[in-house]
Amino acid sequence: MKKLLSLIVLASLVLVSCEGDRGPQGPPGEDGLDGLDGLGYTYERTINFDYFADVNYYSQIIDIPDAVDTFEPESDAVLVYRLELQPAEGGGTVDSWSLLPQNFFLEEGTIQYVYNHTVADIEIIIDGNFDLSDLETRFTEGQTFRVVVIPSATFQANNDVDISNFGEVQERFNLSID
Repeated sequence: MKKLLSLIVLASLVLVSCEGDRGPQGPPGEDGLDGLDGLGYTYERTINFDYFADVNYYSQIIDIPDAVDTFEPESDAVLVYRLELQPAEGGGTVDSWSLLPQNFFLEEGTIQYVYNHTVADIEIIIDGNFDLSDLETRFTEGQTFRVVVIPSATFQANNDVDISNFGEVQERFNLSID
Protein backbone atom coordinates (compact mmCIF):
# COMPACT_ATOMS: atom_id res chain seq x y z
CA MET A 1 0.00 0.00 0.00
CA LYS A 2 2.82 2.39 0.86
CA LYS A 3 4.50 1.65 -2.48
CA LEU A 4 1.26 2.37 -4.38
CA LEU A 5 0.76 5.64 -2.53
CA SER A 6 4.39 6.61 -3.18
CA LEU A 7 3.96 5.82 -6.86
CA ILE A 8 0.82 7.99 -7.11
CA VAL A 9 2.52 10.92 -5.35
CA LEU A 10 5.59 10.60 -7.61
CA ALA A 11 3.43 10.47 -10.75
CA SER A 12 1.47 13.54 -9.58
CA LEU A 13 4.67 15.51 -8.99
CA VAL A 14 5.99 14.61 -12.44
CA LEU A 15 2.75 15.65 -14.15
CA VAL A 16 2.43 18.90 -12.18
CA SER A 17 6.00 19.95 -12.83
CA CYS A 18 5.74 19.60 -16.61
CA GLU A 19 6.19 22.81 -18.52
CA GLY A 20 4.73 23.58 -21.95
CA ASP A 21 5.64 26.07 -24.65
CA ARG A 22 5.82 29.69 -23.67
CA GLY A 23 2.77 31.69 -24.76
CA PRO A 24 2.85 34.90 -26.80
CA GLN A 25 4.07 38.07 -25.08
CA GLY A 26 1.38 40.52 -24.07
CA PRO A 27 1.24 44.18 -25.10
CA PRO A 28 3.72 46.54 -23.39
CA GLY A 29 2.39 48.46 -20.40
CA GLU A 30 2.42 52.20 -19.93
CA ASP A 31 5.25 53.88 -18.05
CA GLY A 32 4.54 54.67 -14.45
CA LEU A 33 2.39 53.14 -11.76
CA ASP A 34 0.24 50.64 -13.67
CA GLY A 35 -0.23 53.31 -16.34
CA LEU A 36 -2.31 55.34 -13.90
CA ASP A 37 0.04 58.05 -12.69
CA GLY A 38 -0.92 61.63 -13.52
CA LEU A 39 -4.65 60.82 -13.62
CA GLY A 40 -5.52 62.69 -10.46
CA TYR A 41 -7.48 65.91 -10.82
CA THR A 42 -7.57 68.92 -8.50
CA TYR A 43 -9.79 71.97 -8.54
CA GLU A 44 -10.52 74.82 -6.18
CA ARG A 45 -13.82 76.55 -5.32
CA THR A 46 -14.72 79.43 -3.01
CA ILE A 47 -18.24 79.14 -1.66
CA ASN A 48 -20.80 80.66 0.69
CA PHE A 49 -22.84 78.16 2.67
CA ASP A 50 -26.64 78.07 2.83
CA TYR A 51 -28.31 77.47 6.21
CA PHE A 52 -31.04 74.82 6.47
CA ALA A 53 -33.07 75.45 9.65
CA ASP A 54 -35.04 72.18 9.41
CA VAL A 55 -31.84 70.15 9.89
CA ASN A 56 -29.76 72.85 11.63
CA TYR A 57 -26.74 72.74 9.35
CA TYR A 58 -25.05 74.65 6.56
CA SER A 59 -24.51 73.04 3.20
CA GLN A 60 -23.27 73.76 -0.30
CA ILE A 61 -22.98 71.55 -3.37
CA ILE A 62 -19.89 71.69 -5.59
CA ASP A 63 -20.14 70.04 -9.00
CA ILE A 64 -17.37 67.73 -10.15
CA PRO A 65 -16.23 69.19 -13.52
CA ASP A 66 -16.74 67.22 -16.71
CA ALA A 67 -12.97 67.44 -17.22
CA VAL A 68 -12.52 64.89 -14.41
CA ASP A 69 -12.15 61.80 -16.57
CA THR A 70 -11.16 58.55 -14.87
CA PHE A 71 -11.69 54.86 -15.63
CA GLU A 72 -14.19 54.14 -12.85
CA PRO A 73 -15.72 57.33 -11.38
CA GLU A 74 -17.91 55.29 -9.01
CA SER A 75 -14.84 54.13 -7.10
CA ASP A 76 -12.63 57.26 -7.26
CA ALA A 77 -11.07 58.56 -4.07
CA VAL A 78 -12.34 62.08 -3.37
CA LEU A 79 -10.47 64.22 -0.85
CA VAL A 80 -11.56 67.72 0.22
CA TYR A 81 -9.23 70.28 1.83
CA ARG A 82 -10.22 73.62 3.45
CA LEU A 83 -8.01 76.68 3.16
CA GLU A 84 -6.79 78.31 6.33
CA LEU A 85 -4.56 81.35 6.10
CA GLN A 86 -1.74 81.13 8.62
CA PRO A 87 0.50 84.03 9.71
CA ALA A 88 3.80 84.06 7.81
CA GLU A 89 7.17 84.99 9.19
CA GLY A 90 7.81 88.65 8.47
CA GLY A 91 4.10 89.44 8.01
CA GLY A 92 1.40 88.39 5.62
CA THR A 93 -0.11 84.92 5.43
CA VAL A 94 0.64 81.51 3.98
CA ASP A 95 -1.88 79.00 2.62
CA SER A 96 -2.51 75.97 4.83
CA TRP A 97 -4.81 73.18 3.63
CA SER A 98 -6.65 70.98 6.15
CA LEU A 99 -8.25 67.68 5.15
CA LEU A 100 -11.94 67.33 6.00
CA PRO A 101 -13.44 66.40 8.38
CA GLN A 102 -12.28 69.35 10.40
CA ASN A 103 -13.50 70.28 13.90
CA PHE A 104 -13.74 73.63 15.66
CA PHE A 105 -14.39 73.89 19.39
CA LEU A 106 -16.29 77.11 20.07
CA GLU A 107 -17.74 78.60 23.24
CA GLU A 108 -21.23 77.47 22.16
CA GLY A 109 -20.18 73.94 21.24
CA THR A 110 -18.48 72.05 18.41
CA ILE A 111 -18.83 72.44 14.66
CA GLN A 112 -17.46 70.12 12.03
CA TYR A 113 -16.88 70.50 8.29
CA VAL A 114 -17.72 67.17 6.62
CA TYR A 115 -18.52 66.07 3.07
CA ASN A 116 -20.10 63.37 1.00
CA HIS A 117 -19.99 62.83 -2.75
CA THR A 118 -21.50 61.19 -5.78
CA VAL A 119 -19.93 60.78 -9.23
CA ALA A 120 -21.36 64.20 -10.15
CA ASP A 121 -20.97 66.42 -7.08
CA ILE A 122 -19.73 66.95 -3.55
CA GLU A 123 -21.81 68.25 -0.68
CA ILE A 124 -19.85 70.11 1.99
CA ILE A 125 -21.68 70.43 5.30
CA ILE A 126 -21.09 72.37 8.50
CA ASP A 127 -22.68 70.37 11.31
CA GLY A 128 -22.71 71.17 15.02
CA ASN A 129 -24.08 70.32 18.42
CA PHE A 130 -25.80 73.67 19.05
CA ASP A 131 -28.12 76.05 17.17
CA LEU A 132 -26.06 77.05 14.11
CA SER A 133 -28.41 79.79 12.86
CA ASP A 134 -26.11 82.50 14.29
CA LEU A 135 -22.79 80.86 13.35
CA GLU A 136 -20.09 83.44 12.64
CA THR A 137 -19.69 84.29 8.95
CA ARG A 138 -15.96 83.52 9.15
CA PHE A 139 -17.06 79.84 9.01
CA THR A 140 -19.81 80.19 6.39
CA GLU A 141 -18.78 82.82 3.83
CA GLY A 142 -15.89 82.95 1.38
CA GLN A 143 -14.67 79.46 2.30
CA THR A 144 -12.15 78.01 -0.17
CA PHE A 145 -11.89 74.27 -0.76
CA ARG A 146 -9.59 72.14 -2.90
CA VAL A 147 -11.04 68.93 -4.21
CA VAL A 148 -8.75 66.07 -5.24
CA VAL A 149 -10.16 63.21 -7.33
CA ILE A 150 -7.87 60.20 -7.74
CA PRO A 151 -8.74 56.90 -9.46
CA SER A 152 -9.01 54.20 -6.82
CA ALA A 153 -6.36 51.95 -8.43
CA THR A 154 -3.82 54.80 -8.30
CA PHE A 155 -4.87 55.70 -4.76
CA GLN A 156 -4.64 52.11 -3.48
CA ALA A 157 -1.21 51.61 -5.03
CA ASN A 158 -0.01 54.69 -3.11
CA ASN A 159 -1.51 53.81 0.26
CA ASP A 160 1.59 55.04 2.09
CA VAL A 161 0.96 58.71 1.21
CA ASP A 162 -0.12 60.99 4.08
CA ILE A 163 -3.46 62.24 2.70
CA SER A 164 -3.75 64.86 5.45
CA ASN A 165 -0.79 66.68 3.86
CA PHE A 166 -2.03 68.33 0.66
CA GLY A 167 1.53 69.08 -0.51
CA GLU A 168 2.48 65.40 -0.25
CA VAL A 169 -0.69 64.35 -2.11
CA GLN A 170 -0.04 66.94 -4.82
CA GLU A 171 3.56 65.77 -5.27
CA ARG A 172 2.86 62.02 -5.14
CA PHE A 173 0.00 62.16 -7.65
CA ASN A 174 1.56 64.85 -9.85
CA LEU A 175 -1.47 67.14 -9.48
CA SER A 176 -1.97 70.56 -11.00
CA ILE A 177 -4.74 72.87 -9.81
CA ASP A 178 -7.47 73.88 -12.23
